[in-house]
Amino acid sequence: MEGVTRTESGPVRGTREAEVWVFRGIPYASAPGGAGRWRRPSPAPSWVTVRDALSWGPIAPQTPPIPGFSLAGDPTAWDEDCLNLNVWTAGVDDGRRPVLVWLHGGGFTTGTGASALFNGRRLAQKGAVVVTINYRLGALGLLADPELAGEDGGGCGNWSLHDQLAALGWVRANIAWFGGDPGNVTLVGESAGAMSVSNLLAAPAGSGLFHRAVIQSGPPATGGPQWALTRARRLAQLAGVDPDDRGALHDLPAEQLVTATQRLAAEASTTGQLPLALLPVVDGGLLERVPADVIAAGDGARVPLLVGSTRDECALFTVAAGTNGDLGEGRVAARLDRMVGPAAWEIVDAYREARAARNESVSGDDLWTAITTDFVFRMPLQSLALAQAQHEPRSYSYLFTWESPFLDGRFGSCHGLEIPFVFGTVADPAVQVFTGGSPSALELSEAMQQAWVAFARDGDPSCDAVGTWPAYEPSRRATMVFGSDSGVEDDPRRCERMVWERTDSALGIGHYYHE
Repeated sequence: MEGVTRTESGPVRGTREAEVWVFRGIPYASAPGGAGRWRRPSPAPSWVTVRDALSWGPIAPQTPPIPGFSLAGDPTAWDEDCLNLNVWTAGVDDGRRPVLVWLHGGGFTTGTGASALFNGRRLAQKGAVVVTINYRLGALGLLADPELAGEDGGGCGNWSLHDQLAALGWVRANIAWFGGDPGNVTLVGESAGAMSVSNLLAAPAGSGLFHRAVIQSGPPATGGPQWALTRARRLAQLAGVDPDDRGALHDLPAEQLVTATQRLAAEASTTGQLPLALLPVVDGGLLERVPADVIAAGDGARVPLLVGSTRDECALFTVAAGTNGDLGEGRVAARLDRMVGPAAWEIVDAYREARAARNESVSGDDLWTAITTDFVFRMPLQSLALAQAQHEPRSYSYLFTWESPFLDGRFGSCHGLEIPFVFGTVADPAVQVFTGGSPSALELSEAMQQAWVAFARDGDPSCDAVGTWPAYEPSRRATMVFGSDSGVEDDPRRCERMVWERTDSALGIGHYYHE
């Protein structure tokens, strides 16, 4: 059977796979290189004859994939003009199904929506239309510099976010031809993708382009104009360009910009800030104000929100750092002092006591993982959920606690582990090395898929698989715990939360870097 449907640019042909139509590599916009760099994306080119959408499009120029976030066989061919997307749908018809638009993570420097981890087939079989996209990464996606940007009133940065908005515009204009409902679009992201969703909640240009949001491990982190300019100057130096002649960056090969971005990220990892080379920027254009402030004031998108984190997010980074259990409490406190000041030892003591009471490890490595997980991810995301709940009562929170068996369990419930459970790719043998493949793992994945589709459909993740999922609000802080023993828990890990409030050490909704 021929799966041909329309788009505004021209007709496309997909392929039928396991009772789902798949369309790959459809251009949603254009991002030319050279003099066209550091501009908002242009409209996609048009065509007349049927275009085969049978293979992945080029991915963004990037550093090597982050281990655990890609699989063998994922596409690697890249091009600066990488703005393409993929669609999974149960029917090329007028089904008006809820739409899930996925923004991949990867620290804004790596990743692709075409990874096998994000195969949308199983979610499509459950009634959603799934769209995954590529967007510009690294310096090409986030370099914010008035000297390089065009004079179109769109600001001087956030090119990645502009791409994501262009993809959402494509969805609004075209998804009905793929059986989706353009009036019921849920924007979903993890890590850098979730940070993008968080920031787009505060972007006026995103108004009406999405109607619900799912934020998996990514509070809004942004830089100010001076911070961005300092980063732009340093990146120019690392790329071999006079920082006072940054216009020369237009002429560099993309490979050279990728290498410079990688070196900038390595430097950032030693500063005590988020170890990311570049971030979205409050540039007066797309992001007019600090997103955390916009959300707290109720001036952001008042859409139903599903937000959460994994219990041991930072285990991924602790293991990667190779401490091998040698991080003692003194070093933990010293590191933490650089982040929060004199409250460091009080926080360490509180975490040791709370974890001991639950019979959890109190090694230095595990204390550091737990503290940084809460500082970087869990506390800001809880604050985000509470802030949104003040203006949109359909706000929900989850905590993912399933433990990876990989490397004898050293990763715990680490950053990104929930992704294959949401997509159902935990059923794939290659993924089960990291997730485990027991009947319990498959049952948990089924429950999460049903909940995400229910949220996309109705704005409420309650469903048969998880039962009633109460909204998140300050008196109860009801949280759906997804793990070996799933269920609703009020204010999980309250003792750790209280020490942040008692010492006034938490960051609020998100990080904002002035300098």
